[in-house]
Amino acid sequence: MKALFIVDVQNDFCPGGALPVPEGDQVVPVINRLMDHFPLVLASKDWHPSETVHFQKWPPHCVQGTPGAEFHPALRADRIDQVFLKGTGNRDDGYSAFEATNENLAEYLRRHGVEELYVTGLATDYCVRATVLDALREGFRTYVVTDAVRAVNVSPGDGERALEEMRRAGAILVTSEELLSAQEAPQGASA
Repeated sequence: MKALFIVDVQNDFCPGGALPVPEGDQVVPVINRLMDHFPLVLASKDWHPSETVHFQKWPPHCVQGTPGAEFHPALRADRIDQVFLKGTGNRDDGYSAFEATNENLAEYLRRHGVEELYVTGLATDYCVRATVLDALREGFRTYVVTDAVRAVNVSPGDGERALEEMRRAGAILVTSEELLSAQEAPQGASA
């Protein structure tokens, strides 16, 4: 079983938001194109309280119940089977979707027979990285769809370094085109 995982494609992380990832909105059409090729589509959201230690490191963003915390309006949110909320307390940063507080992601994936996780979203060098590394630690075969992620790049090259770290840890880096063409291959072929 394969699942598509969308990390934090929320208004505050897209251009015009409180903590925008450069070109963060450009992942949306790529993710939308992939959704119909997966039996299970999951997503995470930063879901911070209005006051949290997290905002000592970052400008306030993705505050529970605010427009900034909603998914990007062009994302086909109706195709998402389950949303995992993270960073919900005053003490946790909640970078990894495996830190979700409304549902245990690892248990959910195992319960649904997921063996392969295809990770997309924002931001490559923070929440995508943390989610991918945790997925690998939990034993899932983990892919990063490189044209469906974008980095903050606080320091130039952070995104590339994060991709390399994930690759070294065991993640498989693929493009959406490679995924889609592999799925159109004759029976017996796989990505």
